Amino acid sequence: MLDRRNLLIGTGAAVAALGAAAAPAAATGEDVTRVLLQEHPSPAPGWDTAQTLVEIPRGEASGRHSHPGVEIGYLVRGEVRMEFDDDRPPLRLRTGDPFFIPTGVIHNAVNTGRETTMMLSTYVVEKGKPLVTTY
Repeated sequence: MLDRRNLLIGTGAAVAALGAAAAPAAATGEDVTRVLLQEHPSPAPGWDTAQTLVEIPRGEASGRHSHPGVEIGYLVRGEVRMEFDDDRPPLRLRTGDPFFIPTGVIHNAVNTGRETTMMLSTYVVEKGKPLVTTY
């Protein structure tokens, strides 16, 4: 199963550690939450699946991070500017928009709306690797 030590749940120092590398466009505070909803072995050998619910308060950011597999997400509520460290332009996402993050791509979700953003993300990741790597 996944290494839960590197999945940020709730608030506090673990989430604050993301703030050190956050884009200057938004603060990364201790109020960002990631809750692991479920995790299961993938049908593909050597892979796991996991699903999280992420909430980012107004004006906050998730912090720069990557995953050892794909992230398939859906914006349940709010507005986000998804920033990438590679050459791709930022994505502007609103309630109801889906998104896809390729394996290993460093990204940062910045809440640009007027309410707490809620994202549902499903991951298919390499077995034994941490779900989130922060930068």
